[in-house]
Amino acid sequence: MFKGLGQLGDMAKMMQAAKEMQGKVTQLQEDLKTIMVTGESGAGLVKATATAKGELTAIDIDPSIFVPSEKEVAEDLILAAIKDAQAKAQARSEQEMKKLTDELGLPADMKLPF
Repeated sequence: MFKGLGQLGDMAKMMQAAKEMQGKVTQLQEDLKTIMVTGESGAGLVKATATAKGELTAIDIDPSIFVPSEKEVAEDLILAAIKDAQAKAQARSEQEMKKLTDELGLPADMKLPF
């Protein structure tokens, strides 16, 4: 199609590849909103669920931790579960981005725009 155009043909290929990459990055951003991770603390007494984008969506607390004299322990367990969910969300996001960069043949240390 672009025979005889020299570098213009190569430029068209590069533009097409960039467009495909943009589409895949956009799709990955949408996928990260639906991938769920769960953080836990207190051997599962407190669980926090978040998307791979880091948005907290749910928290599940075993009623046994609600002892008035141990209020600070309950607060610590809740905070720890949320932090665990956020760390897992970050790790999952990085894992999904690495899969995308590998699929696209990009350098492993290349930072995508999200």
